Amino acid sequence: MPITIFKARTKLSMQHWLRRSALALAVGTVMATGITATTLTSAQAAVTTADFSNLVQQVTPAVARVNVTKTVSEEELAKAQTAELLRQFFGDRLRIPDQATTPAVEHAYGTAFFVTSDGYMLTNHHVIEGADKITVTLNDRTELDVTLVGSDERSDVAVLKVAGSKFPALPIGDSNALKVGEPVLAIGSPFGFDYSASAGIVSAKSRSFSREISVPFIQTDVALNPGNSGGPLFNQRGEVIGINSRIFSGTGGYMGLSFSIPIDAAMDIYEQIKTNGEVARAYMGIYPQDIDRNLAEAYNLARPQGALLTRVSPDSPAQKAGLKSGDIILQYNDVQIMRASDLLNLLNRAKPSDTFRAQIQRNGQQMTVSGKLTYAPDDVRAQGGDQQSNDIQLGLRLRNLTADEQAEISVDKSSGILVTTVDPTGLAARSGIMAGDVITNFHQKPIRKVADFSSAISSLPKKGVVTIEVIRQGVPGIIGLRIE
Repeated sequence: MPITIFKARTKLSMQHWLRRSALALAVGTVMATGITATTLTSAQAAVTTADFSNLVQQVTPAVARVNVTKTVSEEELAKAQTAELLRQFFGDRLRIPDQATTPAVEHAYGTAFFVTSDGYMLTNHHVIEGADKITVTLNDRTELDVTLVGSDERSDVAVLKVAGSKFPALPIGDSNALKVGEPVLAIGSPFGFDYSASAGIVSAKSRSFSREISVPFIQTDVALNPGNSGGPLFNQRGEVIGINSRIFSGTGGYMGLSFSIPIDAAMDIYEQIKTNGEVARAYMGIYPQDIDRNLAEAYNLARPQGALLTRVSPDSPAQKAGLKSGDIILQYNDVQIMRASDLLNLLNRAKPSDTFRAQIQRNGQQMTVSGKLTYAPDDVRAQGGDQQSNDIQLGLRLRNLTADEQAEISVDKSSGILVTTVDPTGLAARSGIMAGDVITNFHQKPIRKVADFSSAISSLPKKGVVTIEVIRQGVPGIIGLRIE
């Protein structure tokens, strides 16, 4: 008897009583200064949540619950059991079997919404990651099978497709036009409670978490919880201006900080996945950091601003343009750079063939440099159909290991490449290859870098089984890849 795990998918990363406190403080202030009751009413209205009742009725038909089924490995099951013993995660239910080797099935859920009338939908990558089967449930209880068109881990955006037509597509807004303090509305399935609405305001814009996340998040105080992931964030006009993605929490539940992917960035990812099946990102070859008060004084800046380059990669577009370690980028293509995240956000939206012009400060002098972006050298899509006549679609995206990754999995610099993305419709996925695997040998050939893998697939047979040696979570193994 398989074990069933129920899991709501939301990435973890101001409360309403703060608003009441702010209102109470405003009331006390106006009464102490003798301001009239009319003024008090206006102050109270300023902090009252907008009425979204009509909007909820209009947009709900275009929002769907995402249902994900995934077979859980023995190792993943053991981790889930340990996690369950250590903490209780709101609403998750796990029945621990007598034997740890009993197979398990995970049922997870999230939210998606229609962006076209012919069935294209957007959700989060982490909602559908590792799914064996995906369906969506519409607000009239209709359940539809889903095709995963593609997903992008770095932006946490996934594109789904259901068969049919005349679906209620949502209008797309302009996330760049959002203002801090503007009312917003979210609709989703927190903890499995379908079509729950929550409202708040935009708390901040252009929030960044790490180099692995390539979007400038919209921060709100909208109550999001596990299951809200992938749902739409609306402005007062009913336009989608974000995809709800993650929360900042120490408990697993809402604590007043929620983050959404700007719809402008999400639609760019959508168009690339829909058209090309992948996301092409630009590469400049820089490692920027923020400038604090002390560095601003050391570099003779009037205030902390700009992106300080701590390293420039050899033979990169940045080096070819003349950039050096210690340079401070103040403007990029006429856009002022206040912090490193501003520059990274612009680069993450750029195309590999785009040109750039940067105003920099070096040794107290300002100058302008220019160059052309390229593809990242360590992020290469390996898909046999692009490289050989027998049209083998492996469906992998690979990159070379960093020094830290090599140390973590105990391999030397001459061994292995990392699988970053697996197309669920490709041969590799069907053979059991997973994102996070490190390929060390392919078709009896050692793999040291992505170029070795590209060379190895050119000699694959048209039919049969070839072996792939991998390291998965520190454990070596061999997978048989069936070519059909």
